[in-house]
Amino acid sequence: MDEIQVDVAVIGAGTAGLGAYRGAKKHASRVVLIEGGPYGTTCARVGCMPSKLLIAAAEAAHAVHRAPAFGVHPGEPLRIDGAEVMDRVRRERDRFVGFVEESVEAIPESDRLRGYARFVDNHHLQVDGRIVKAETIVIATGSSPAVPSMFRDLGELLIVNDDVFEWETLPKAVAIFGPGVIGLELGQALHRLGVRVRVFGRGGRIGPLTDPAVIENCATVLGDEFYLDPDAPIGALYREEDQVVITYKHSHGHQVTERFDFALAATGRTPNVRSLSLENTDVKLTDRGQPFFDPFTLQVGTSNIFIAGDANNDRPLLHEAADEGRIAGENAGRYPDIRAGLRRAPLGIVFSDPQIAMAGRSYTSLPDGCFAVGEVSFEDQGRSRVMLKNKGMLRVYGEHGTGVFMGAEMFGPAAEHIGHLLAWAYQQKMTIAQMLDMPYYHPVIEEGLRTALRDLNAKLHLGPEPIEGCLDCGPGA
Repeated sequence: MDEIQVDVAVIGAGTAGLGAYRGAKKHASRVVLIEGGPYGTTCARVGCMPSKLLIAAAEAAHAVHRAPAFGVHPGEPLRIDGAEVMDRVRRERDRFVGFVEESVEAIPESDRLRGYARFVDNHHLQVDGRIVKAETIVIATGSSPAVPSMFRDLGELLIVNDDVFEWETLPKAVAIFGPGVIGLELGQALHRLGVRVRVFGRGGRIGPLTDPAVIENCATVLGDEFYLDPDAPIGALYREEDQVVITYKHSHGHQVTERFDFALAATGRTPNVRSLSLENTDVKLTDRGQPFFDPFTLQVGTSNIFIAGDANNDRPLLHEAADEGRIAGENAGRYPDIRAGLRRAPLGIVFSDPQIAMAGRSYTSLPDGCFAVGEVSFEDQGRSRVMLKNKGMLRVYGEHGTGVFMGAEMFGPAAEHIGHLLAWAYQQKMTIAQMLDMPYYHPVIEEGLRTALRDLNAKLHLGPEPIEGCLDCGPGA
């Protein structure tokens, strides 16, 4: 086989892979970017951008439906043209993908290698009929939708989110399994575009939320708009001719059997590492075949291998993949000079309506007894009520003793913007008092944030005295 010798080999040309390539090129001259599938990131092709295009169409339809509440009455009945909706989704999606393809094609051809890679050992990759010998290697192979075995007899009537954006028109009915980020966003959007939707979950979780109070509020509000059962007992699931038949226990308590055009499995994603032959290396793997790695350096154990983006299954978000790719690439390029990179404050957003935001630490990750909770309901919040967006709640967490802001979970209006403010405060290690010293204009939705912070500030025990039952709180902890 032909052998190619390089300093750094990057497997995968998605968001993390492109970041790793650019990071490695700062420190190494011979870098190769290996990709076997089509160019174009998960975000641009099947994730963030096409889903927001569908959501934008749904928001336009919803605005017309809501208009009479303001005394505004559209002159004609609302007509949703599914073919036109999906045509715009695909056209704009292809445009975003084209931008990514252009950025890849701008990379010198000598630095690009087409084909699927697998490890021969720590320093050698087999890429189709060639061998790549690399001093260091970055795994940035992304992830794929996970499909439980219970769906596999449905054939082409089983779809994943990737398939939705290839539709030429909208179906009449879709059953969605998994009320996570993908399930909530697509479920609500399809409902608002006139599709009969049922969203089924297991275990009671909704999106990324962990705070029981916010989960309950979210389930109630969204469940009033479309059918959503976060812990649905499914009695039967099978295919009958060209339809999916599902029997389930309705939230009202009775058994229901319904037929759908498709079953959408929004049941998570699996890192694309199983086909890499990692067993040929000396890296240690988890029982799921994932390599152990340092989240700050992205180094796999003490080896010459690094892993970034969705492939490591740590923070599967575009901005995190970009950061991880850069960190992994720079460390691979200057190996063995390994340095911890900047990991930004955790921030997650779901583009439902109302939106969901998570900033800093989640509720379930907080140490028992060491924190207080402040909250606000948006039902009577001034600006929210003016815009008829007065639904949802925000819960903020602060540390007893220090008064430091620890995190927040939110389901409510403008959560994508409030989430950013809270993530910035968390990264700057601000106290609740410092956050309250910041300016708040009137009338804005952010006044609701101030209300929650005031509530939290009144509940905090500040000072050097230890808090009963908590060993970790207080200055210097």
